[in-house]
Amino acid sequence: MSGNLYNDILSNQLMNQHMIGKLLQGRYQIVQSLSAGVFGQAYIAVDINYPANPKCVVKQLKVNSIQSNYLDTLRLRFLTETETLKRLGRHHQIPELLTCFEENGQFYLVQELIEGHWLSAELPINQQWGSLWSESEVVDFLEDALGILEFVHSQGVIHCDVQPENLIRRSQDRKLVLIDFGSIQPINFGIDTELPIYKIPVTSLGYIPPEQFIGKTQPNSDIYALGMIAIQALTGIEPLQLQVDLDTNEMIWRSQNTPVSDYLAVILSQMIRYDYQTRFQSAAEVLRILKQMRWDQQLQITEVQNQASLETAADKSSFDQHPASGQSSPLLTGMTVGLAANSLLMGISVYSLINNSPIYSETETLYQATKEYQGGDLQEAIALVKSIPSHSDVYPEAQATIEEWQQQWQLALKQYQIAEQAFNESRWSDVLHTAAKVPDILYWQSKTEKLVKQTYINIEVQTQDLLAKAYAKAKVRDFSVALEYLRQIPPESSAGALVQQKLSEYNQKRQIRAAYFLHKANNQASIGNFDSAIKFLRQVPKNTPVYAQAQVKLHEYTQKQHLLSTGQKVALNTNSLAESKRRLSPTRNGRR
Repeated sequence: MSGNLYNDILSNQLMNQHMIGKLLQGRYQIVQSLSAGVFGQAYIAVDINYPANPKCVVKQLKVNSIQSNYLDTLRLRFLTETETLKRLGRHHQIPELLTCFEENGQFYLVQELIEGHWLSAELPINQQWGSLWSESEVVDFLEDALGILEFVHSQGVIHCDVQPENLIRRSQDRKLVLIDFGSIQPINFGIDTELPIYKIPVTSLGYIPPEQFIGKTQPNSDIYALGMIAIQALTGIEPLQLQVDLDTNEMIWRSQNTPVSDYLAVILSQMIRYDYQTRFQSAAEVLRILKQMRWDQQLQITEVQNQASLETAADKSSFDQHPASGQSSPLLTGMTVGLAANSLLMGISVYSLINNSPIYSETETLYQATKEYQGGDLQEAIALVKSIPSHSDVYPEAQATIEEWQQQWQLALKQYQIAEQAFNESRWSDVLHTAAKVPDILYWQSKTEKLVKQTYINIEVQTQDLLAKAYAKAKVRDFSVALEYLRQIPPESSAGALVQQKLSEYNQKRQIRAAYFLHKANNQASIGNFDSAIKFLRQVPKNTPVYAQAQVKLHEYTQKQHLLSTGQKVALNTNSLAESKRRLSPTRNGRR
């Protein structure tokens, strides 16, 4: 066992032990560990916010670094992927994304829990466990699974990990459900697309095509994986146990004992070609061939039944001349062989036509258009979609896609312009609020991310300036102004905890100082110094518990000061008059 593999296993075990019982977002309680994938660990959780405590799947994405640049990139990719998962979850055979969140530097997805069993429980292993599937069962499986892949690829992503452990047979309706989209491309969380062997889950080995190991994953890489599962179901042989033709690198899987028709054998071999350019290029193509095969087989059965009816009637009319011999009619035998041969030749001719066609089928054209759209070239994306012919199965979806893209593009442009204007006006919170509304178009989200990054830088600069001003005012005990500065700091600042602490501290100090001013005012008033009392009361800040009381006292002391002032004036006037009379009295006495 390599050191990397041992370390990953040990790390996963420790992490699983730590996570059991943990409560995330105050509502999702981890109760059981599930499988670990290339990019994360899955758990079963219960939602304690609901009385029935419904179960769900919580996936914790693996974070390989805590450096800010890495986390910023990871965060953007996480947000982009969650939007993709929301779209994928609209399909009735893909788990619905319930929510996503970031907590303590970790990223989590919460998805619908699918009740059922893994497809691996149905597969024969070395022809010892379970029974080999019939050809009809294999075709049913392929049609069910390919329908899911056709939808996934039309959304512009590749699953990259189609294997029996990621296909669940749903108990409710026996339909297949494709799970674990943690490895989808082109969204890869900023991690290299090449897959080191030691990082690949054991259950995935054998189902991953050659090109995926060198970072050249294609949409038909998923088709390869599906073909390998079908071959395992037919033969009971696991992919890693199959022999390889050393000259062609092709898998040798069919023997004389393999219960499969030539027609289906050719289809399966075409699905697992070593060179992805010679494989089927889309799920839609394989579905069309399977549909053609079913039609041919039904036609063959009908023709044989009709011929048998004709021969039975002929036998009844000429029974005496042609006694029963227990052998099939040469005509019937020849017709059966001829129909089988024609079916095989028809199949081979169809495959030749596919191999000589352009590398992108209609579904891949839609996939390529999605890449152009996400990359920022709306016109090229629309041109590609318009090139899909009207007779195509994906034509209605393609036309609806054009309208949706145009609407989403206009919305993204509008939101980006609003965010840009808010940025130019230094309204940082508005920038972040608007940025969150930008639709999941990678081009626009990348542009918006630049604004968001610079916004956070500006927020930190503004925060430091406002903190310095607040500290200066607090130093001279002007806590009201200090609080005003603190309240101007954006809530998105990294100093949020410090700001809240200082708001509480300065608010308390302001209240103490307000109570002190009220106390001093009352003391001054008690000795009749209302002028000094009023000066203290006017220093009591608003929004303090004693402010209302201070206003009452201010009114009272102002009145008393006025009365005192008026009384002093009256007394002064009275004294002045008495003094005048006293001065006049001797003069009057002298005249008498």
